[in-house]
Amino acid sequence: MRTVAGIDMGTQSIKIMLYDWEIKCIVAAHRIPMDIITGNDGTREQKIEWYQIALLGCFHAFSDEQRASIAAIGISGHQHGFVPLDEQGNALYNVKLWNDTSTTEECRFITEAAGGTPAVIKEVQNCMLPGFTAPKILWLKRHFPEAYRKLRYIMLPHNYLNFLLCGEYSAECGDASGTALFNGITRTWSKKICDIIDKNLYNLLPQIKKSWEPCGFVSPQAAALYKIPEGIPVSTGGGDNMMSAIGTGTVNHGCLTMSMGTSGTLFGYSNVPVSDPEHGLSGFNDSTGGYLPLLCTMNCTVATEQTRKLFRLAVQDFDNIAAQANPGADGIIFLPFFNGERTPNLPRGQAGICGITTTNNTRQNIARAAMEASVYSMKTGTTLFARQGFHTTEIRLTGGGGKSRLWRQITADIMQLPVKIPVQEESAAMGAALQALWCLNPGQTPCETMQRLTSDHILIDETKTTFPDSNKKNIYEDSFNKYMQYVTLLTPAWQ
Repeated sequence: MRTVAGIDMGTQSIKIMLYDWEIKCIVAAHRIPMDIITGNDGTREQKIEWYQIALLGCFHAFSDEQRASIAAIGISGHQHGFVPLDEQGNALYNVKLWNDTSTTEECRFITEAAGGTPAVIKEVQNCMLPGFTAPKILWLKRHFPEAYRKLRYIMLPHNYLNFLLCGEYSAECGDASGTALFNGITRTWSKKICDIIDKNLYNLLPQIKKSWEPCGFVSPQAAALYKIPEGIPVSTGGGDNMMSAIGTGTVNHGCLTMSMGTSGTLFGYSNVPVSDPEHGLSGFNDSTGGYLPLLCTMNCTVATEQTRKLFRLAVQDFDNIAAQANPGADGIIFLPFFNGERTPNLPRGQAGICGITTTNNTRQNIARAAMEASVYSMKTGTTLFARQGFHTTEIRLTGGGGKSRLWRQITADIMQLPVKIPVQEESAAMGAALQALWCLNPGQTPCETMQRLTSDHILIDETKTTFPDSNKKNIYEDSFNKYMQYVTLLTPAWQ
């Protein structure tokens, strides 16, 4: 047995799966949950030692034979986080996460110093948003100056796991493009943005490696600690969206991937730079050598989980109740901004339920409205992609939302596109595993090699393919318009 290990470092857990590429099967997988430190000011953080403990626990859960089978390792990590380390590799502060919105003042400062939003977009193909890494670095400098003075390594979460495994300090274009410190067109760090934060910041940033190159090789120390083979390659890895693009086969034109997890994302592949940041379409690089225009919302399954807990329902019971309501929830509109929001850019946004009357105020309608809201938040993305010349033929759905038959149908009906589900549900871990396999043998034309790999290994579960009901098109267009009207009306209250 020969396997590649795909590590998925999610917000809520770390998971390692072992994929036997010869028989095209996941032979083992283990997951360890993660906690989140929250604050009313928008703080969302984690302790760095939690990552160390979880990585160790996952590897030790495999048998000796399973660990010995690992030929290469790839890592997916939640984007935009800031892992600040000193010269010895020790944490200087907690890891600030992608959904941390406590850095609005830092965003304003950087944007003004850069010459305004258009100047920022020219530099990094994105607006300066609280979720990104750059304002987190300035936040540390302003709030913990003594810790900042000791700063030596600036890492994203997946880069930190690479560091633990092979001791190498490097980055790759995909995850780097989500820092708001990186010019995705020139594929270099932006000295202009770095200098606004600190004149020495540019010199602290890691070397950029190509997606098909190894980040490094498992060190003797890591091999002994995790009980895995010494010297095997660790691929560059990437952000969770970049790895999910590989894990769903979104490495060429034609489909969009929608990820429905804690956050919601909609992204597609392009071989040329694409972005519309002022309207929510971020200009990221992917982790194959191309580009990954992406729309992100900070609240997806958050809305349904909060509502489900309020009603004290199990997941399937929640689905069953929501299925009893009519499409459009009889006029109830759920605004799911429990964590603030990125698209639209409302870091101080709050959740709300609108349109309630004496006749529609039922658990069924509220439950369905919560499910519909997550899709409304991403529907704006299909319009933005169309403006960029994308002709979308299908949506590939991944994340927890894809497991729900009702949610698949709601997505197909709101988007009016067929929805397909990859056989391997863990798209980020699968993408990381395939990047590790690619790293073993990149071939003469690396990007074409990755396209062949996804064609061979990413299979679609035809039994879950869901087609849109054209009879529901007008209902959902009206409901979506109401959703946008409520967002527009309430925006001044959150600014």
